[in-house]
Order: sequence, then C-alpha cells, then structure tokens
Amino acid sequence: MELEEQLNKDAIPKHIAIIMDGNGRWAKERGKPRIFGHRNALEAVKDTTETAARIGVKHVTLYAFSTENWKRPQREVNALMELLVNTINKEIKNLQKNKIKLTAIGDLKSLPSATQRELARAIEATKNNTQLEVILALSYSSRWEITQGVKKLAEDVKKGEVDPDTINEETVSSYLATSKIPDPELMIRTSGEMRISNFLLWQLAYAELIFTPKLWPDFRGIDLIQAVLDYQKRERRFGMTSEQVKV
Repeated sequence: MELEEQLNKDAIPKHIAIIMDGNGRWAKERGKPRIFGHRNALEAVKDTTETAARIGVKHVTLYAFSTENWKRPQREVNALMELLVNTINKEIKNLQKNKIKLTAIGDLKSLPSATQRELARAIEATKNNTQLEVILALSYSSRWEITQGVKKLAEDVKKGEVDPDTINEETVSSYLATSKIPDPELMIRTSGEMRISNFLLWQLAYAELIFTPKLWPDFRGIDLIQAVLDYQKRERRFGMTSEQVKV
C-alpha cells in the first residue's frame, strides 16, 4: 500500500494492455509441463486486475491466446481451452464482487463451443459492471483484426455507405474490435521478451512500453503499480517538443 500511495491518482492510465508471457518457462524452471505454468498464471490475472480496478484503471486488455497459438501442440491447446472454461465459470462471482465487466476480442467463432458458451455467459452476467472492463484477446492477432476491419470498410464503401475521400484515422479505428474503448496508454510485457507480438499494432501507436523480466505467474498487483509509477515519470510528447508539452 505504501507504493500505491505514491501514485498520482489524476494520471492513472485509462487503458493498460498486457502481454502475459512466460508461463511455459516458469513451469519448465520447476520441472513441470507447460500447462502447470498456465494454471499458476491465474493468480497473477486475478491480483493484477483487482489492483487495476482499485487504483482507477478503466480498461485492461489481456493477450490470452493469439491466432498463432493454435500452432502449439494440440494437447496444450486443449488443456488451455479447458482451463479457460473452468476459470471463467469459477470467476464470475469475483467479477461481480469487484464490479468488473468482462468482454473479448478476436476470432471468437474459432474457439471450441464450450469456451464460446462460458465466455458468452460471463460477458452477459457482467455487462452492467462499471468499475473496470477486462478485455480478453482470444484467438486474436492485430493483423487479423486490421484485415477484418479493412474488409468491412471496403464492403461499406462498395455499398455507398462510406465515401473514400472521408476516410481518416478515426474511420479506421471505428472498424477495429476496440472501437468503443480508448487506445492503451501503457503496454506491459512480462518475461523479458522485447516485442509486441502482433498485439494491438494500431492501438499501441503512442503507448508507453514497459518490458519486465518477471515471468507472468510471478507478476502481481504491486508490479502493476510499479509499472504505472514508471509510466507517470515519462513525458508523453506525441511528436511535440518538451517545451510545447509543458505550456
């Protein structure tokens, strides 16, 4: 709590994106199968999102499963999907208790039917919660998202519903899965890897990036607070000079 008291509550990022990386390595270090790491990552998700809600973050997007992750061994994918279903089922009460709204982005139709059902149930049950929105990026990749958005925009142009001469950045943003929420101001990636792995490529254009060596199962709310403190020390210029920003 002492570290939390250092936060400037007037400069909390509204939207934080997180690449939850390192579950497999965490398990390997303990001589366990990869799914062991995924199971032990759940406490990190819970503590991080509850901390985010407490300090005033309004949106947290968690990169939970990429379109590329379908290439992993089938046994691991099946175990991950089963874990996701069981976790969503168990966590609805906690989501309601903490007034957390659950939503999802990605190619959700590609998920197993049981996963789709549990996800839809949780989304419906929590739709009126207002403390924090947790967006699960599932079967998601940014290039897939942008491609789908461009296709829909092209269809609307073809139907005469959009004038090509009026298309601007706001138009493109409105065709993305995140059109109803602000772009992330802060992106955190765990495990020490320093790349964004096809995650929110358009939306992260001006986000502050923080890469931590801590593996995701070891990440906690206190680490989120430290990341926000680091974010608050940075000068966000958006192409301007320091002098312009300070005016």
